[in-house]
Amino acid sequence: MSTEVLAGREQDPGPSALALRLLGSVHRLVLAGDVPELAVFYPSVGGEWDPVLGWEAFEQVLQARGRELRTLLDQPPQTNEVGRSIALYGGLLQLAEEVELPVRLFEIGASGGLNLRADHFRFDVADGTSYGAVESPVVFRDAWSGRRIAPVPGLRIADRIGSDINPVNPLSEDGALTLTSYVWPDQAARLERLRGALAVAREVPADVRREDALSFLRNVELSEGHVTVIWHSVMWQYLTPDDKVAADRAIGVLGERATRSAPLARLCFEPLRRTAGSRHEFLIALQVWPGGVRRILGRAEPHGLPVVWE
Repeated sequence: MSTEVLAGREQDPGPSALALRLLGSVHRLVLAGDVPELAVFYPSVGGEWDPVLGWEAFEQVLQARGRELRTLLDQPPQTNEVGRSIALYGGLLQLAEEVELPVRLFEIGASGGLNLRADHFRFDVADGTSYGAVESPVVFRDAWSGRRIAPVPGLRIADRIGSDINPVNPLSEDGALTLTSYVWPDQAARLERLRGALAVAREVPADVRREDALSFLRNVELSEGHVTVIWHSVMWQYLTPDDKVAADRAIGVLGERATRSAPLARLCFEPLRRTAGSRHEFLIALQVWPGGVRRILGRAEPHGLPVVWE
């Protein structure tokens, strides 16, 4: 019974994402080929869901593999939502309109670092314009609308460095399995994009370090002749209030040292308020130093698709 698998976790806090951990743990067994009796109902491995027989098979797996699942539940979920690269890459193109320098890219909460390779994905819009890598296995159709963005064929990312408190190696079989398990098995488009991004990761190196956001930010340095970009997406909520203040301060201190030949940019896609009393929206915001004035570039759905530029 599911109640036995979850016994002792009745007081788990909401942010611990217990439901996601349970469903992701079961999905992991399906993807690994360990529960063929359930796999026949999972579209992610070629099955077809049945609302009666599928739940019966799911319950049987909980009973038969309960001990293993309880162990898997101890692992925090790790997602690397590739769809959010639309907001980040589109924001990077708009930064390039005002700062024509090679990019040193730093990401906090990077997970497997897939979005550090965003320039190797392809982004198509309704007017026929295509951005990014034309032959990419990751393709976003109708990626964005609203204000037109000029393509930047010469955009160059010189460094791709990230941090995460529990990073996933997307080049390993275990890491790829972990990232895939936390995508819902019936979301074919998300699974296709993730698998394409895993293929890109095998060709495009990135350095993701096991480090908390605050320690990582304090070690970022500006570089003459480059724009240093700190970006993050839907991770800010997981920081404590004190760490948020300290992280903002660390970025601000770095911004005070920025010059025209060694600028700093902060690009984020997070649930934000436009004003103190407004509701939260998933907004793309950009700050550039010298100056450091924040402006809202656009808005999007939580998984990034589609984006509307303003």
